[in-house]
Amino acid sequence: MSDKRTDLINALRAAGVTSSPVRRQDIANANVSLGKSASVPAWILGDDSRRAGRGLFHLPEVTGSTFAPAVAAPVAAPVAAPAPRPAPAAPSLPTADAVLALTAGESDSLVPQKISTYIPFGHYADLERIVQSGMFYPAFVTGLSGNGKTTMIDQICAKLGRELFRVNITALTDEDDLLGGMRLIDGDMAWVDGPVVAAMKRGAVLLLDEIDLASHAIMCLQPVLEGKGVFLKKTGQWVRPAAGFQVFATANTKGQGDDTGKFVATNVLNEAFLDRFPVCVEQEYPDKATERKIVTKVMEGLGCLDRDFAKRLVDWADTIRTCYREGGVDEIVTTRRVVNICTAFAVFGDRMKAIRMGVTRFDASTQEAFITMYEKIDATATPEEDTE
Repeated sequence: MSDKRTDLINALRAAGVTSSPVRRQDIANANVSLGKSASVPAWILGDDSRRAGRGLFHLPEVTGSTFAPAVAAPVAAPVAAPAPRPAPAAPSLPTADAVLALTAGESDSLVPQKISTYIPFGHYADLERIVQSGMFYPAFVTGLSGNGKTTMIDQICAKLGRELFRVNITALTDEDDLLGGMRLIDGDMAWVDGPVVAAMKRGAVLLLDEIDLASHAIMCLQPVLEGKGVFLKKTGQWVRPAAGFQVFATANTKGQGDDTGKFVATNVLNEAFLDRFPVCVEQEYPDKATERKIVTKVMEGLGCLDRDFAKRLVDWADTIRTCYREGGVDEIVTTRRVVNICTAFAVFGDRMKAIRMGVTRFDASTQEAFITMYEKIDATATPEEDTE
């Protein structure tokens, strides 16, 4: 057996794994203890004869036996062990791999993909520094919709190769959704870690998206936000966060509710809960120069680059935002909507058509006002003719 394989077997034994088959999570944890990624090594994952079921692998080496690939009959390594698997100190429930459950068995990792057209702005550098530090420093990110709060955190993790567990919070999100619970898997009931517990065990980044929609049930995360770990009442286990674990929360408000009518169903969050976030950063829309870079890159990616249209589109969006801040209009054009207009331009090849498609969600008077604003900015634009 090679040195790398010997090191993994020794790490498993040191963690108390003394019988086979071995759970995927135990193997991943042992790999992490060796300074490697939280995954199953290729020499195990690529050997079909080592698979003992969903999330289980034959590793008789931990018992001192030698592994012999099965030919026709199922591998008898567990039966051949001289003694039954030692019982844990407290009764435990069958468990299933949380990441495989979250990805429907398609992936062992939740590292986001890089977006080729992404342009960093706002508090990107600050949040990146927090993740790089390895220190536990939860951050609450607030700001109006469509200004890149969630994408910013997603792309920081993509750049740094960090796993991201994104949980979209609603008023119905409860402890079972967050920490885990019993699930029916292959006809048997098994415990499945929730995204919060899975992120803690893997030392990943946890993103609580739209947290101001949460009910009082979110208070189950109090100990998690203190960095001390959490007790799982249904399994009797105490879970401590692995090194690198980090928590971010995003919201359109600061957890004080909304009286503008723009963000319906947002709640006033418990002050003790909010106080466990050491910092709250406010994400603004990008300045004109940055947004022009974003629009230009998006157009290049869509194969419809028009630098003049990009400039006028950004000027138009900035004018509307200025009017919104001054109370001149009740609606706003977000960076997300500007990007959507670029997509419409790539589809239809017409500036005014793209603008009209981009403002259809607003009421008739607002649509007319926004279109008129653009026509004043872009004298070359002419209303498209409707054709049958």
